[in-house]
Amino acid sequence: MDASDSICRPRGGAVQLAQPLTPANSGYILVDAGGGRRLERFGAPIVDRPSPAAIDAPRDSGPGTDPDLRWDRSRGWQAGPGEPLDPWTIDVDGLRLELRPTETGQVGLFPEHLAMLAWLRDRVAERSGPMRPVPDALNLFAYTGLATLALAAAGAAVAHVDGSRPTVAWARRNAELSGLADRPIRWLVDDARTFVGREVRRGRTHDGLVLDPPSYGHGEGGRAWRLERDLEPLLDACRAVLDARGFVLLTAHTPGFGPERLAGMLAAHLGRPPSAVDAGELTLDARSGARLTLGAFARLAG
Repeated sequence: MDASDSICRPRGGAVQLAQPLTPANSGYILVDAGGGRRLERFGAPIVDRPSPAAIDAPRDSGPGTDPDLRWDRSRGWQAGPGEPLDPWTIDVDGLRLELRPTETGQVGLFPEHLAMLAWLRDRVAERSGPMRPVPDALNLFAYTGLATLALAAAGAAVAHVDGSRPTVAWARRNAELSGLADRPIRWLVDDARTFVGREVRRGRTHDGLVLDPPSYGHGEGGRAWRLERDLEPLLDACRAVLDARGFVLLTAHTPGFGPERLAGMLAAHLGRPPSAVDAGELTLDARSGARLTLGAFARLAG
């Protein structure tokens, strides 16, 4: 069953929570999670790194799962014997991405987002046709481009917005590796709020919006971002740039921003009925039987 099949469609006037979603078949495997750490296979390498959500005891991860890379906050990245800290590639859901160890313990892919890609492709397909051959989507806080590339591969034109110039360059590299460099993608190094404000003044609207805001950060020009303070004003501005039948995917990884809260924010700030919103947890199921909950999503099909 495709991951998108597990969504519970809301009835009546209240938001109905979806069942937890897990990624479809891909080059990623969560091997085990527990004891405050997660053991993951990203293509060929096995990566061991901290995870506050891994509160249960570790399980048996099975043979052949010694990590090639390990990250600790005190010592940074460490490689296994003879293993370099070089970039590598992974094939996920028809895309090829370059991964690399970063100083924050990330590798360039949030695997819990893989479960969202089929839904995004379906939304683009719904809006494609003779009257609208190339639907338009806006991806804010777009990171290394997973959602951007999924949207572009489905036939959308995408405005990819991220405040980090190196990260936008990384996303463009992923487009090249995925054979999507010639697709209509605008690569924009900008603060999400600043960009949306300009879109409002231009009177421009989009068929779809994707937002994956961090808990805190800094955009282009050093402008500070705080989710608790800044997300709701950004959603108010997004209402003006979303087509009346547009789709929205909002994800967050911040404690206190669970499915109900995200869904309520989408409904209230985009002027849609709560019954139009699906919401649920972003989860990963490990091969060992463990489960990680790594955030929440809310989405509006339009």
